[in-house]
Amino acid sequence: MSFPMKSLVLSGLTALLLSIPAFSQVSAVEGIVKDEQGKLLPNAVINFDRTDIKGHYPTKTDKKGHYGHYGLPLGTYTVTVVVDGKVRDTANNVKTSLGDPKTINFDLKQSADQAQALQKAAETGTLTQEQSRSMTKEQKEAFEKAAKGREAQIAKRKELNDAFTAGKTALEAKQYDAAIEQFNKAAEMDPMQSAIWTGLADAYVGLAPSKGAEKSATYAKAYDAYKKAIELVPDDAALYNNYALALAADKKLPEAKEALSKAAQLDPPGAGKYWYNLGALLVNGGQSAAAEEEFRHAVAADPNYADAHYQLGMALAAKADTDVKTGKITPAPGTVDELQKYLELKPDGPNAQSAKEMITMLGSSVSTTFGTPSAKGKAAPSKKGK
Repeated sequence: MSFPMKSLVLSGLTALLLSIPAFSQVSAVEGIVKDEQGKLLPNAVINFDRTDIKGHYPTKTDKKGHYGHYGLPLGTYTVTVVVDGKVRDTANNVKTSLGDPKTINFDLKQSADQAQALQKAAETGTLTQEQSRSMTKEQKEAFEKAAKGREAQIAKRKELNDAFTAGKTALEAKQYDAAIEQFNKAAEMDPMQSAIWTGLADAYVGLAPSKGAEKSATYAKAYDAYKKAIELVPDDAALYNNYALALAADKKLPEAKEALSKAAQLDPPGAGKYWYNLGALLVNGGQSAAAEEEFRHAVAADPNYADAHYQLGMALAAKADTDVKTGKITPAPGTVDELQKYLELKPDGPNAQSAKEMITMLGSSVSTTFGTPSAKGKAAPSKKGK
């Protein structure tokens, strides 16, 4: 191959490696609301307030007193019924899950009776006056201690939410030192939250310098945070993807390849994106021959992934033979087909001109008539901080 040919191929093989946003898993809660007379209550406001991290999701009952929220992020919620601007009933510590909707029904008569009982508890130090009379001094002290413990837990949870929110805000503003401080504070209060460790990892990656011993030390802290997040949510493909990006930025390509392969295993429908990222990692690491195999995996997993077809075509173009005497170029089998497929899926894409020039250089004509693709080509993945 002549020198200009090599330059064009290398230019075409510059792959932009970006991350996959973490796809949120959603759940559902539904139920009915009855008023004090036992009748189904329409137009009651149902508020879902998340307690593990901040989140507010309102809905209403329909004419038959039924409500349903079918797009809730997985988490723990306080669910309240509001009528005429007043909270009339509450369900605490509602933990959502995947699968069928969780059923939470509200009976305002029952809740009114319970409220009256709670009022007596506040006055007597126990649930009922009869129980209060039968309790020993030690039992009453234990009850009061438990009540204070609940108050302290509520205060701690608020402090945790405040620290997490402050960390996210600082991370978005690229104030990495402040973000690390807040996420570490949140992790000390509750080390079982994957989102906290993910935010901390992203902050360390952002803080890492471009070279030197300090770079390695900072990346090591990011890896530790990612591993803790993965331990808590081991089936999250996006976590493995973003972990791989950090490894790639630190030139740890074998480890990055392993993490991206795990992401593809966990998320077969999205495997094309992960194989594409893996191919891009190899291209950027100067391993173009190995990248070809990963781009083949990407187009096999998602035949309408336009950018994967383009990168595969350019990887194959690097294998073209050039006759020294005649200057005739013989492309590797499939080269032109892959570039034509990209143009079919993205005729006005950012790499369209490059694909046309390569096809012409390889001695073929560019097809100008394309059928309507069965699906639109997917854009290259984009990195999104958490």
